Amino acid sequence: METSVSLNEKEPLVRFYQLVDGFEPRRADKSVGGTLPVRALRHCGPSASASQFGWYVFLPHRFRLLWDGNEVFYQLEDMPGFEPLRTINYPGLADSFDAAAPEHAKGFSPPFLTASVQTGSVQVWPGLMARTAPGWSLLVRPVANFPRRSGYELFEGIIETDQWFGPLITNLRLTRTDMPVEFDNDIPFMQVQPLQQGHYDDHLLSRFEIGKGAESLGTDDWQRYMETVVKPNTDPNRRRGTYAPKMRKSESQRTAEDQAVR
Repeated sequence: METSVSLNEKEPLVRFYQLVDGFEPRRADKSVGGTLPVRALRHCGPSASASQFGWYVFLPHRFRLLWDGNEVFYQLEDMPGFEPLRTINYPGLADSFDAAAPEHAKGFSPPFLTASVQTGSVQVWPGLMARTAPGWSLLVRPVANFPRRSGYELFEGIIETDQWFGPLITNLRLTRTDMPVEFDNDIPFMQVQPLQQGHYDDHLLSRFEIGKGAESLGTDDWQRYMETVVKPNTDPNRRRGTYAPKMRKSESQRTAEDQAVR
């Protein structure tokens, strides 16, 4: 199965379209805005790599949600109290959207918040659309390694944004009742990460094996274990955090080889 897709180096991997004013999407940060513990940042390469994989997406407006166990209520910044949520739009977006849209698209501006048929769930659109290079999709997920406020959980979803072009939405599930849940516009709301199509294909992901017990490890497996675990822990002069420099060196080598091919 072919899973590699070439990408013109002058072509953006993803192009965001921001229809509502607010903080622009930005490259994810390995320190997660300074919230990742220094020990993890310095010595845990996997955490830093996962943190900086993709882009942060922000909400254009602050708002609050309240769930009574049956119905969801919302409150925007300029509202004196909560109102039942059905579907609401960003203030003024319908007019600006229709002014720019061709005739057949007028009246179809995406909604901001929509109450789901599933109890306690809400669909949220942070004001963005996105298109990816051919063969690439976007994984929409919570911000990696970021301690979110209690009261809700984000669903994750993979959108094939090279073909499907529409609002970059996500869904959240409220997890507490009778207490407002705050949503800010100055911290990342979600993270989007690029995936090559084919890498999450069911036929590919079904190709896995399970070894039972330590006796299932072969000679090559034990050699790798010796290099990864045994030698570093028996070296009296061992330096902590050797994984991250080793992975950076491997990445540099791959980049150099890729440039040489081009």
